[in-house]
Formats: sequence, structure tokens, C-alpha cells
Amino acid sequence: MSMHETSRGELVWFNPVRRGTAVTDLKVQELGGKPVITWWEGRFAVGWGYGAYKVLDTAYRQVATIRPGNGLTSDLHDMRLTDRGTALVLSYDRVKRDLRFAGGVKRGRIVDNVVQEVELATGLVRFEWHSAGQIHVTASHSRPQGAHSWDFFHANSVEEDADGNLIVSARDTCAVYKLDRATGAVLWQLGGRGGDFKMGPGTRFCFQHDARRAGPGRISLFDNSAGPPVLRPFSRGLVLAVDERRKRVRLVRQYRHPARLLAFNQGSMRVQPNGNAFVGWGGASPAFSEFSPHGRLLFDGRLTKGKGNYRALRAPWTGRPATSPAIAARRTHGGRVVVYASWNGATEVARWQVLAGSSSRLRGVASKARDGFETAITARTRAARVAVRALDARGRVLGTSRQVRPRR
Repeated sequence: MSMHETSRGELVWFNPVRRGTAVTDLKVQELGGKPVITWWEGRFAVGWGYGAYKVLDTAYRQVATIRPGNGLTSDLHDMRLTDRGTALVLSYDRVKRDLRFAGGVKRGRIVDNVVQEVELATGLVRFEWHSAGQIHVTASHSRPQGAHSWDFFHANSVEEDADGNLIVSARDTCAVYKLDRATGAVLWQLGGRGGDFKMGPGTRFCFQHDARRAGPGRISLFDNSAGPPVLRPFSRGLVLAVDERRKRVRLVRQYRHPARLLAFNQGSMRVQPNGNAFVGWGGASPAFSEFSPHGRLLFDGRLTKGKGNYRALRAPWTGRPATSPAIAARRTHGGRVVVYASWNGATEVARWQVLAGSSSRLRGVASKARDGFETAITARTRAARVAVRALDARGRVLGTSRQVRPRR
């Protein structure tokens, strides 16, 4: 299920999917200069997935489906829309290898992580990069497990840098790579075995997720620091100052949860436009936190179900559903009716107004400020039919429900 919530922890929008379908990586992006929400759905394998990305507009209408080219399917970890009508996508492709040199079997398989840039209008692949052949498998912190496919690299984020080149995070090599957009060459490796940078105090990370450009000379990421082996007693959000010319890295800020959560997988870290840091604690807990730029905890929430969450992001979103508000009503004693109003995905509703009367003529009989995803309003009326009207903060009508007969 895909979901949006407010900063008060209130559900704004939900979208059920078919039973057995996995969903990850819900986020707000832009397509053609307009805001959209995107998520991956498909079949989940052990650590990766096979599926596609859905793209919905502000009315929650699907406007695109994004898949890789060249016969590959989309992995669940990341997809980034660009302002050129393309998408950066990841794929996990299993290829045969003799792995006896690494302690594996003769007829083994490795997972080749593929990065593509795909043209949305045509499906044309403009760029393709393979971890197999570019990154030596001995750089991995994992090892082959019998006949199981060896995911030696495990790409989990891709980002277009300010210079047009690409930043890719690989969990199992504990490294972040910058790729030349024209040639696919590795321009530098941050962290991991044989990295190109001198890592300053507190900057070493491992099994990381969500590496992003966080401003000129800065990169943010979620440092799991959990293995095996476990490197630290807690996971953390990191902001690093990365000097690409002098090849030096300095710690700018680290953010850890008051409960010292340790995430063995998943997780996210984003620097917000106002300088705050928003951290999703991944497989440690279904928790997400916001910190001030200097590390003060401002907000701490968690999902009521689940053992963790892949990513937790915060972004502005204005939803204007193409549907009408939903209504249910029941009649109580003393000529009163309790009306239940909701509108899945609507973000501008400030107040609900109850209308009552005959089918041809309704008038306002009660109103109440929006109170969570569903608002209950009590009205004094014996009218045969009721409806609800959604109002914004200025009192303008956003939508009106169908008419219903209150049930007893």
C-alpha cells in the first residue's frame, strides 16, 4: 500500500494494491515541470525486486509507467526523473560466473547491477552502466553463499550530480561512486576498499543507503554501520564535506536516534530546503525523525505496523483528487444525525459542512473543522438526505459528496 501522511502523523492518501504485490520508494518528483508522486511495485526477491514504477499526477491519475530498456525490469531501490524527459533506473540482472576464486561454486551467479537512463517518450536507453566488469567482486563486504545469486554490489540509490554525472550508492561495497555520464567510467570512489578519498575523523561509513548531493561540496547518506560485521552501536544520518579536487572528506554533521537505533538494512537521509535533516531509520524500526541543522530532535514518529520502512521522505504535496468526497451517515436519537466525511488524497480541506434536505434542495445544517482522515460531524436534522461539502481555509468549496439516506 502506498501512503501519504501529514507532519501530525495523519493519513492523507492511501492506495491499496493487489495482494502479493510489493510496494516501495514512494516519493514526490517533477515530470514536465509539474509535481507527481512515484513508487515501485512488483515482485520482491531476496534483497531486490522485479517490477516497474508508477507515476501519478496531483489528481492521483496514472500518467506514466517507467521500465528499463534492453529486456531488463526495474529494481525496487530507486528511480529519479530528470528535467530532460528521462528517468534514471536501476536493474538487478543475474549472470553466470565461476565463483570458486571467491569461495563460491563453479556454476555460480552474480547480480549485475545496471544503471540506465531511459527516455520516457520512446523507451530509448540513453545510458547504461554495469557493475559487473567495472567493479571487482573482491571489493564486496559480502561473500557467495553456495548456489544462491551473489549480490556483491547492491546498488540502492542513483542521483544526477550538479555537473551532469551520476552518483551511485552500493551497499555491499560500502562505497559511493561517481560515474562519467558520457563514458561510464568511475570518476571517483568514496569509501570502501581502495577508495580515492582521505576519510577524516567520523566519516567512515558502511552498508549505506540514500546517497544524495546535499549542496555544493556536500553529500548526505544514511550510514547503517550494521553488517555483519557491526561497525557501530547505532546507525546515523550523515552530511559529509567532500573535496573532489583534494580528495578529502570531513564530517559536517551526524544525526542519531535517541534510542540509538541500529538498522541492518534500508534507511534514508535527506537534507531539507530549510537545512533540517529528515531521517528514516530503515530496518531498525518503522521510525522517522526530523532534526535541526545542529542536531536537535524536532519531530519523531513511527508507523503503527511493520518492522521497518525502506525510506521515509518529507516533501510538499497538494492533492486535488478527481473523485468526490466520501460520506456515511447514521441517525441517532433526538433528531440527530452523525455524518462521517473523508476525501482520500485531498490536502486542502480545512472544514466540512453538512448539507441536509430533500434530493432537490439541500441547505447547510452543521460544520466542523477537519479532524484527521475521517471527520465525524453531528447535525440536528430530520431530513431524508444528507451530503457533505469540503471547504478550504478561505471557505471556498472544493467538492461535494453524493447524497445519502442516514441509516439507523
